[in-house]
Amino acid sequence: MSFINKPKVRHPDLPKNSLGLTRRDYEGAMSTLCAGCGHDSITASIIEAIWGLALRPEQLVKFSGIGCSSKTTAYFASGSHGFNGVHGRMPSVASGANAANRNLHYIGVSGDGDSLSIGFGQFAHAIRRNVNMLYLCENNGVYGLTKGQFSASADIGTKSKKGEENLQSPVDPCLAALSLGGTFIARSFSGDREQLVPLIQAGLMHKGFAMIDVISPCVTFNDHVGSTKSYAFTREHYHEAVHADYIPPRQEITVSYAEGEVLPVQMHDGSRMMLRKLDKDYDPTHRGKAFEYLRTRLREGEHVTGLIFVAESTQDMHDMSATVATPLNQVPYEKLHPGSEGLAKVLKRYA
Repeated sequence: MSFINKPKVRHPDLPKNSLGLTRRDYEGAMSTLCAGCGHDSITASIIEAIWGLALRPEQLVKFSGIGCSSKTTAYFASGSHGFNGVHGRMPSVASGANAANRNLHYIGVSGDGDSLSIGFGQFAHAIRRNVNMLYLCENNGVYGLTKGQFSASADIGTKSKKGEENLQSPVDPCLAALSLGGTFIARSFSGDREQLVPLIQAGLMHKGFAMIDVISPCVTFNDHVGSTKSYAFTREHYHEAVHADYIPPRQEITVSYAEGEVLPVQMHDGSRMMLRKLDKDYDPTHRGKAFEYLRTRLREGEHVTGLIFVAESTQDMHDMSATVATPLNQVPYEKLHPGSEGLAKVLKRYA
């Protein structure tokens, strides 16, 4: 992970938000991801979203696990708090921090490997508890950091860089979140900033667990022609004269399409993926209809983007657990420490 900060040189006429901060004030370290990685586009959208909401960097807490996606938190809001957890365990760390201090804004950045494989249990229980946080799943269908193994979201028929074919059914994070009772569920594409920025802003303002599945092309390892998630060189398109750990730089893929429109997105290797943007008449408040709509469109090979489901009224983890309103680090010691008599009263309840 890079901790090289970007130069502080900035134009004096850069637009400022209501706090007097520019977008540059919400940037982080220089990215070390492959040129053209969709994750960097997501970082740009996060910066735009939190700048637009005029959130103070010190109000933000960033969490991540392990993987290319989990490097993202180093690349935005360098003045915020952060914790990089072990593989798949980010949700429990975020839950604990949120339980201790409800007055901050929590952003978890994970990947399809970190969330849907080793961390699937943690992902599920964070949804079930309705932890008040924004959870971004940067979904590319592979373990990019460990050189391209299939993740749980890999499509049937996807081929690895060595030619192996995936025969296992994928886990769709939006369908999973719907079935687990998620209260804010959305999907977008890394190159569609016009759609992604307001979704991030809505997720940050949502009371409860807000999950956004962001399809984010891997420029290096997901190289199956016909893949729905990435663009990379296959052995048919890339012939090595000598093996070297070098990824040719690529332009990030961006898209623009209207509500209700289906857009085939052309990848660098000739493959295509189909994005369908929800139209104005879509009702995101009916869980059953949202679930069936997603399943129908997936059978047609289409990935639905937009706000898929939102609960109009919900209780978050603090409501259900009846936690104190004061952050625990601000509660006086006398209240935190009941003494021997107070402890005895507590223990009587379990006698």
